[in-house]
Amino acid sequence: MSITADDVKTALSKLVDPNTGKDFVSSKSVKNIQVEGADVAFDLELGYPAKSQVASLRAAVVNAVKAIPGAGNVSVSVQTKILSHAVQRGLKVMPNVKNIIAVASGKGGVGKSTTAVNLALALAAEGASVGVLDADIYGPSQPMMLGINGRPESLDGKSMEPLENHGVQVSSIGFMIDPDEPMVWRGPMVTQALQQLLEQTNWRELDYLIVDMPPGTGDIQLTLSQKVPVTGAVIVTTPQDIALLDARKGLKMFEKVGIPIIGVVENMSTHICSNCGHNEAIFGHGGGEKMCKDFGVDFLGALPLTMSIREQTDSGRPTVVADPDGPVAKVYKEIARKVAVKVAERAKDMSSKFPSIVVRND
Repeated sequence: MSITADDVKTALSKLVDPNTGKDFVSSKSVKNIQVEGADVAFDLELGYPAKSQVASLRAAVVNAVKAIPGAGNVSVSVQTKILSHAVQRGLKVMPNVKNIIAVASGKGGVGKSTTAVNLALALAAEGASVGVLDADIYGPSQPMMLGINGRPESLDGKSMEPLENHGVQVSSIGFMIDPDEPMVWRGPMVTQALQQLLEQTNWRELDYLIVDMPPGTGDIQLTLSQKVPVTGAVIVTTPQDIALLDARKGLKMFEKVGIPIIGVVENMSTHICSNCGHNEAIFGHGGGEKMCKDFGVDFLGALPLTMSIREQTDSGRPTVVADPDGPVAKVYKEIARKVAVKVAERAKDMSSKFPSIVVRND
């Protein structure tokens, strides 16, 4: 008895993608099924980067098809296709940046920048083209965290080239000022500088641009949220009540300006003693998850407070690069995949499909 394309679809409809929680058929990941006699070939198209999981995903779908009675050789091509997704009403997606993800917190000191840089590096490690925009004008930290020195060049006199390290493109006001020089600028100047950093940096075909937002919910954050085409926001908090209070304000700010919340990351969830390994919730327990339940958003993951994260980031080699196979890097990569999957589930950007309509009175 020969098998058919429908047999293949039926077999794969029972197999769930561990990253999306959906089967491969209803998520339209299975493409171009070809059956010749007993042999089967098809494409598996993922909407998120998953370089570290390609082998296991391929093995899972091959085994599922081989279990069909009469199946012979099974050939599968696993591909990633990251699309542009919808942004706030009235704004257009940037031509060379598919998705902008804002990483924000209601207050400083919760590890937002550390989370942002490791999220960017994790997405890059999974095969995506990634950039980082250091939007924290008053306290730019990404140059140090990514181990980048020097000033950006301009090849055309109009735009500047992003600097790069660890496979990530970076733009920051920190590249243009002395590290000890304070930024004594008023809000409008800061907002203008950020827009120039975003729009006048020659980003090279990014799948994701991670924006390390300044802490707080003031004029700068609000203006950014209204003028920068953002696909979604990640909120970083600690379990401490006072941090959660401010994180809730940050979350509500994004909701008011129509930016979807991708989820919440709980940083410094537990302290791990570097001497004895004792694990203690010094900032409280479960605050981030409770916040997610209160607002109906996803809990992306919890990260420990360890000396290694601080040492690695201060040295210009954040955890995902310094210890890529370690337990903390694993958590960052899991968070990155969840973020990418949530972005992939957003409505696609259709603005380029529609012509501009001009009404004239002749």
